[in-house]
Amino acid sequence: MSATLRAASRDALLSALVALGLFGPMIGLLTAPGPTGGLTLVSRPAAVAIAVSTVFAGRLLLLLWRARRGRRAAYAQNRALAEWLNRAGRYVGPALLLGALLLPLTGERYYLDLGVLVMTYVMLGWGLNIVVGLAGLLDLGYVAFYAVGAYSYAIFSTTFGLGFWTCLPIAGLLAALWGVILGFPVLRLRGDYLAIVTLAFGEIIRIVLVNWVSLTNGPNGISGIPRPTLFGLTFNAGGGPGSFADFFGVTPSITHRIAFLYYVILGLALLTNWVTLRLRRQPLGRAWEAMREDEIACRSLGINITRTKLTAFATGALFGGFAGAFFATRQAFISPESFTFIESAIVLAIVVLGGLGSQLGVALAALVMIGGGELFRSFAEYRMLAFGLALVVVMVLRPRGLVSGRTPSVALGARREISAELVAEGRG
Repeated sequence: MSATLRAASRDALLSALVALGLFGPMIGLLTAPGPTGGLTLVSRPAAVAIAVSTVFAGRLLLLLWRARRGRRAAYAQNRALAEWLNRAGRYVGPALLLGALLLPLTGERYYLDLGVLVMTYVMLGWGLNIVVGLAGLLDLGYVAFYAVGAYSYAIFSTTFGLGFWTCLPIAGLLAALWGVILGFPVLRLRGDYLAIVTLAFGEIIRIVLVNWVSLTNGPNGISGIPRPTLFGLTFNAGGGPGSFADFFGVTPSITHRIAFLYYVILGLALLTNWVTLRLRRQPLGRAWEAMREDEIACRSLGINITRTKLTAFATGALFGGFAGAFFATRQAFISPESFTFIESAIVLAIVVLGGLGSQLGVALAALVMIGGGELFRSFAEYRMLAFGLALVVVMVLRPRGLVSGRTPSVALGARREISAELVAEGRG
C-alpha cells in the first residue's frame, strides 16, 4: 500500500467516525407512536451504516482523485474552466434575462410566485455581494436591513397613507442609514469578530421589533399593508373603477397583480445589478476590491478605509431596504418571525455558492437554491438532507463558487479572465 493510499485511508476513516457521531442520533434514531399512545425510539442501524459508508467512500475517492490530478494540473484546469465560464456567461446572462422577461407569459400563478421569490433572493444576494464579495466584509446580519426596509414601508404606509413608490426610496435610505450605524462600531474588526458583531446586530433588530409594541405591534406584526399601483391603477381581483382591468378592458384576474409584482422585483433586481456593475468600474468599487485583497496595502496607498467600509455597508443595506419594502407590499403582512438569522444564512450561502463578487454566479445560485428546492417539496423528510449534500458536493468540486473567475475592473491591454486562485494568492 502506497503512502498516498495510507494517508487517504486514515483521513477517510476519520471522516467516517465524525459522520458516525453526527448521523448516529440524527438518522439512526426515529420517534414513532407506541402501542400505548406514547412515543418510542426506533433504531435504524442500516441507514446509519449506509450514510457512514458513503462518507468514507466519497472522502477516499476524492483524496485519491486530487492526488492523481496534481496541484499544477488542477490550477490549469481551474484557469481553463474560468475562461470557459467567462465566455459562456456572455450567452447565459442574456438567456436568463430573456427567460425572466417572458416568464409571466406562461400565465401560471405557481411559476409567477416562484419567480417573485427567486428574484427577491437574487436582489438580496446582489446587495450582500457588495459587502461580502466586493468589499470582503463578512456580514451575518444582513437580514436587519431587510427588516428595516420592510417595517419602514409598513409603518409609513399604514400610518401616514403613503404609497409604495413614495416609501420605496425612504425605506432604502433608512436601511442605508442603519448600515452606516452598523459600520462605525466595526471599523477595526475583521474576519470572525466582524461576523459575530453583525450577527448580534441582526438579532438586536429582531428583538427590538418584537418588544417595541407601540411602533411595530410586537409579535403580532403589521397587517393591511397597501399594494403598489401602476400610475394610480389598482389591481383588484373584482375589478371596478380605477382598476387595471377596468382601464384596459380586460377580465379581472389575480394573475395581473402577481405579474405586476414580478416585474417590479425584476426591475429592482436589474437596478441593483446595474448600479453594482457601474460602481465596480468607479474608484469606489476598485477601492472595495483592493480592501478585500489587502487592507494594509490600501492604507499605505492612501485609501480612506473608514469611508470605504461605510460606503460598502450603506450601499448593500440600501438594496436590502428596497427588497424589504417589496417583501412587505407583496405579503401585505409582516412580523418579526420573517426576519430571523436563517434568512441571512440563506442569502450568504447564495453569495458564497455563486462565487464572491460574481453577479452571474449569485443569480445562478439563487435559482438553484430557491427554485431547485421546490423540486424536493414532495420529499419533505429528505429535502434538507439533499440540499445539504448538494452544497457539500459543490463546495468540494468548486470551493470558490460556481463562477469563481472574474473580469478585472481595470486592465492594461486584453481583459483576461482572472482565476480565483490567483486572486487568493495576491496575484490578481
